Amino acid sequence: MSLTMALMESILMHVSTTEALLAALLLFLAVYLFSISSSSPGDPPGPKPLPLLGNLLMFDLKKTYMSLCKLSKKYGSVYTVHLGPKKVVILSGYKTVKQALVNLSEEFGDRYITPILYDFNQGYGILFSNGENWREMRRFALSNLREFGMGKKRSEEIIIEETQHLKEEFEKFEGKPVDTSLPIAMAVSNIILAIVYKTRFEYSNTKLHHMIKRAYETMTMTGSASVQLYNMFPWLRPFVPNQKRIVNNVREAFKQSEELINGLKKTLNPQEPRGIADCFLIQQQKDEESGKTDSLYHSVNLHCTINNLFAAGTDTTTSTLRWSLLLMAKYPEIQAEVQGEIDRVIGGRQPVVEDRKNLPYTDAVIHETQRFTTVLPLGIPHQTTCDVHLNGYLIKKGTSVITLLVSVLRDENEWETPDSFNPRHFLNKQGQFVKNDAFMPFSAGRRLCPGESLARMEIFLFFTFLLQHFRFTPPPGVSEDDLDLTPVVGFTLNPTPHKLCAIKRS
Repeated sequence: MSLTMALMESILMHVSTTEALLAALLLFLAVYLFSISSSSPGDPPGPKPLPLLGNLLMFDLKKTYMSLCKLSKKYGSVYTVHLGPKKVVILSGYKTVKQALVNLSEEFGDRYITPILYDFNQGYGILFSNGENWREMRRFALSNLREFGMGKKRSEEIIIEETQHLKEEFEKFEGKPVDTSLPIAMAVSNIILAIVYKTRFEYSNTKLHHMIKRAYETMTMTGSASVQLYNMFPWLRPFVPNQKRIVNNVREAFKQSEELINGLKKTLNPQEPRGIADCFLIQQQKDEESGKTDSLYHSVNLHCTINNLFAAGTDTTTSTLRWSLLLMAKYPEIQAEVQGEIDRVIGGRQPVVEDRKNLPYTDAVIHETQRFTTVLPLGIPHQTTCDVHLNGYLIKKGTSVITLLVSVLRDENEWETPDSFNPRHFLNKQGQFVKNDAFMPFSAGRRLCPGESLARMEIFLFFTFLLQHFRFTPPPGVSEDDLDLTPVVGFTLNPTPHKLCAIKRS
């Protein structure tokens, strides 16, 4: 391949961009013509791939998850596709995904790190790493999230304080149409900033605005068609502007976190850590003083881990809250029922986490929002750690695996009306909240989202507080039917840009 790359570089120096692309495609067509091995006995079935392109022509890259769901109808719950020259196994439906991620969690426990995901963190941090690095960073994150962000009264107090700031922000618009994305993103971002750095930005702070815009842009571009092509054909990197933009965004994020960390270092007290960043710095200091040469507590892991927490802790929660308000405006009768329950149980006092058990309908609406919108439809890719049998098929060690979370959350065998927004999915005949094991918005098994408990707390407290104080409606002249539930497709699914009116309740 080194000779191939040298030839390609020579070609690119002497021809135009269009000609270079054509030459590169022809060159790699020759290289990969026989690179796709034929299926072995025991392999999952799937559509026949073309040389180099694989099954690319079968996909709508703007809605890849829908293309994969469609193929599962033909090939079953375990099947093979070729994304370019790369063979990938797709898992679909609740029973199969649960079997892989929960019952065979060790065997399916590695992360498949696509080229763009490797560009993010170079194999460090939590989300996109494997082996000892992942185990240690996950252990560190979980223990410190428990200390500063989950299952603690302190984190509830941080969220409750932020609900007041968010309420004041909505009140400024006096019931006029407002894009909910920035106010909600600012509130959610401040929660993770408080837990990581023990700091908070005012909503007028342009640094916070830029941080949010950058993170949203990165998540959207990561799921773009051009970046998906880059993941299939890494040699396309020079022709993918989105890849360059993503890398620049990551660098800017690291630079901003470095500024915050440098501020913490000046007043660091090993006896009184203020947040997760302090805990990392303290452990780093201990390893340096002990002369440990193979410590994983170095600056790259620090920045990667912190930015993983920020990205994971803001994007999906912000998107879920935006969807929840849009759905309330879309279905005013459901909004009225939620508000009636809140009024009866809580009245005018501040909602707290303990109220959840006494608000079954509200809790059902929140769960149904997460199920119906499926913010992370493909999950994050997995990779097998050894040869493993699943549903009668042999999946070899090192195989890339995509778990279709959308197929779990819309499995027609598990949900009465899978394609409709129906809070009754989580209620029994007596109106009591009931769990459903097929509810997997945070994935499952070894790679379960480490911030699930914090996210659930945030979504409940923000949603309940906002519905307690505001009625959300479409802008004047727009009907409920006009509100569009078509998502903007990126790495996650966000609502189409829209505005709502936050009408203050008397």
